[in-house]
Amino acid sequence: MATMPTAQSTGSHGRRRTSRPGEDQSHAPAHWERPALVAVLVVAALLYGWGMGHAAIHPYYSSAIRSMATSWRAFFFGGLDTSGSITLDKLPGAFWPDAVSVWIFGPHTWAAALPQVVEGVLTVWLLHRIVRAWAGPFAALIAALALTFTPVTAVLNRATIPDTALTLLLVAAAGALQKAVRTGRLLPLITCGVWVGLAFQTKMLQAWLVLPVFAVVYQLTASNTALQRALRLVVSGAVALAVSCSWAFIAWATPAADRPYVDGTSNNNPFSLVFGYNGLSRFGDDDTALGAVAGTAASRTSGNTGWGMLVNHTVGPQIAWFLPLAVLAAVLGVLWRARTPRTDPLRAGFLLWGGWLAVHAVVFSVSNGNHPYYTAVLAPAIAALAGGGLALMRTAYEAGGRQRLWLPSALVLTVVWAVVLDAPTWFAAWLPALAVILAVGGALGLWISGAGASRGLVQGSLAAGIAATLLVPAGWAASSLDPLYAGASTSPTAGPVGKTYQSALRDRSALRRVGLDEPSDHDITLLDYLVTHRHGEKYLLATQAAYPAERLLRAQSQPTLVMGGFTGKTPFPTAPQLGDLVASHQLRYVLLTPVRPTTPATTWVKSHCKRIRSGAYGWRTKGSFRLYDCGRQN
Repeated sequence: MATMPTAQSTGSHGRRRTSRPGEDQSHAPAHWERPALVAVLVVAALLYGWGMGHAAIHPYYSSAIRSMATSWRAFFFGGLDTSGSITLDKLPGAFWPDAVSVWIFGPHTWAAALPQVVEGVLTVWLLHRIVRAWAGPFAALIAALALTFTPVTAVLNRATIPDTALTLLLVAAAGALQKAVRTGRLLPLITCGVWVGLAFQTKMLQAWLVLPVFAVVYQLTASNTALQRALRLVVSGAVALAVSCSWAFIAWATPAADRPYVDGTSNNNPFSLVFGYNGLSRFGDDDTALGAVAGTAASRTSGNTGWGMLVNHTVGPQIAWFLPLAVLAAVLGVLWRARTPRTDPLRAGFLLWGGWLAVHAVVFSVSNGNHPYYTAVLAPAIAALAGGGLALMRTAYEAGGRQRLWLPSALVLTVVWAVVLDAPTWFAAWLPALAVILAVGGALGLWISGAGASRGLVQGSLAAGIAATLLVPAGWAASSLDPLYAGASTSPTAGPVGKTYQSALRDRSALRRVGLDEPSDHDITLLDYLVTHRHGEKYLLATQAAYPAERLLRAQSQPTLVMGGFTGKTPFPTAPQLGDLVASHQLRYVLLTPVRPTTPATTWVKSHCKRIRSGAYGWRTKGSFRLYDCGRQN
């Protein structure tokens, strides 16, 4: 077994010296660094990208991705269909790379998922680079490994959900802030604002959660005068605000007739989508705040909230494997460096990543409910703290004294916590058992090693301890390669947890994945009927909410009027608008479903249009859809 590498760099006279945590590690990498990083990135690429042809793409988002790949109007505004009649209920920024990929490679499932794989691997590489500059190569390697094997990271990077792009851009912002603190230059701070603004385009207000942490860390630790720091923060904040609101402002300034209706809003205002539907309505009882559509909270998960959310039986195994180590590292990093100068870069890093973790944990705990994959944004902070903390404890271990016991104790604590998280399912029971054996052996080796102990014993013991901490989460992460343990495409989770896993145990059909350009027989017969009977109408058909439209839009890029948007409650089109479209021969067919709410528009269809027998378009069973011909009056 190869010995664990040490954090060393070459001095000006060719001598080897131990580099202190927090020292800029940007030059003279040790011989083991690049091979180790390449190995981690290869593992990440395989873990995230294997079997992309059957990736769990989101049925709603992937429908829009195909439409955006074939229409500039749909691309820019995030139109759900090629005509761009109504937008997604999110900003389109996270889906632009996916749409470009589908435009280049064609409407394939793997083409839609490829950008997520690339974004995931880039996040691992970028975090390694940032942590190396902050706490050294040893810390960077641990951080990269911890992030790679975080289960929610692995399963999310195999989906088409905005949080992957959000995480990458926020990590880039943290790196720019770190550079601004270290160099005292303005440009990196402005760059930080740009990255946060771009992150806003992917997940809106969630991107701003890091801003208070960034501001406090810069004001407390940057080398400039207090006034300079404050003024520069104002400039960077203004840049972040301008970039963040750029799309919403352009959409707001565009005449309503020249753009899609903004989903999730009662007033067709993009700012209501951002600050109401995807903002305030998630934190209170009034889900119509700032023009949001009434009743949208019913479409979200109602669980996974409260102060124990991060460690419950579903969310805990997704994100919390290194959580105790991360918290311990943040506390020790601040306490042990309390007497250092204000600008101490190592303490600044612990404040940065610790603040990132704390703010997100509080917000998730008080919001109305969260999908487990929301916690993926915590993974870089936890991984960075784990790497920086172990590097700090390793330095204390090598220095001797009572603080040397923190390193083996932290490794044992992490493995014990892994057993606690795994215990409710006892998933792959041999992994926790092996982790305990490695942890005990590694900790004993470190505890009994004195000043005269061989270097090989210390390095081997440390390697065993670190391997023990990674073993169980790596098993959970790898489980996502099996559809049984990958959760729903709308809410990915790794391992034997969640409703999808329980349903799959009873009926394997619950694992059925949607794909681009993979229509079912039902979809084909319906599309053939609609295309055959279309005579110049603008829209192939209208649907009641996005649910009936998703499958057809994934199969073909056709102009489709999605009435009511994602939830079915968005007031577009109104009944008079629908009547005008029918009267002007822009629309003939409407597909309704009883599983979405009745609206004035759907009531108009039932009273003015003729229902078509399912056998006419090749369906042997009625199912949950009803096709109406508005060219034939009741």
